[in-house]
Amino acid sequence: MEEQDVIKALAALAQPVRLRVFRALVVAGNGGLTPGALAEQLDVAAATLSFHLKELANAGLIGQERDGRYLIYRAAYTRMNELLEYLTAHCCAGEACTPQPQPRCDC
Repeated sequence: MEEQDVIKALAALAQPVRLRVFRALVVAGNGGLTPGALAEQLDVAAATLSFHLKELANAGLIGQERDGRYLIYRAAYTRMNELLEYLTAHCCAGEACTPQPQPRCDC
């Protein structure tokens, strides 16, 4: 993952509503969530949610798929894992350390 991609992803997550949306989609797993379900679950207005979904999608952190007349949003687990790997690369500068186990999602 390139540094500019990391900056874009972290900037997208550095906003409370977007962070909550992303976490809700991670919890939802491969089934994803519709915008209506997200808006209800997070108590966010539809127009506001639409803006935040666009920002997360532009950062590559979520994807969308049409299922009939519904849009389904899902977390981009590969991108999430790439971001975590970038942030933890070269942990402890090569010195002996005992980092906490990294949660890895293979969804």
